[in-house]
Amino acid sequence: MSQGSRRERVADLLRSELSELLTRTVKDPGLGFVTLTRVDLTADLQHARVYYTCIGDQQARQNSAKALERAAPFLRRQIGKRLHLKRIPELRFNFDESIGHHERIQELLEGLGLSTEANQATLNDDDAE
Repeated sequence: MSQGSRRERVADLLRSELSELLTRTVKDPGLGFVTLTRVDLTADLQHARVYYTCIGDQQARQNSAKALERAAPFLRRQIGKRLHLKRIPELRFNFDESIGHHERIQELLEGLGLSTEANQATLNDDDAE
């Protein structure tokens, strides 16, 4: 079994457990609506970069970032109790910018008239003829 597959399995397990902990256990009002998008682990499984998105404006994003920073030690202890790993990775939370990039690309395509809906409508019109 390759190291990459173990790392991916542990990352998926971490994301799942952290998501559950955030929704059921962490009661920080600053947290807001946070969704964990992915977890990247280092090769030695010592550090985990946890990517998240949140609903709201810049202020809500900052509040969520602070709440996640405050909750990180608690989350790490809980992960240690739930998962039987030799070492529990240090958790670093990073806002996932990729969704914002996707939305911006979609806006640009729509501005050019190249959105997927416009393309689908064009295809449907061609089929009707």
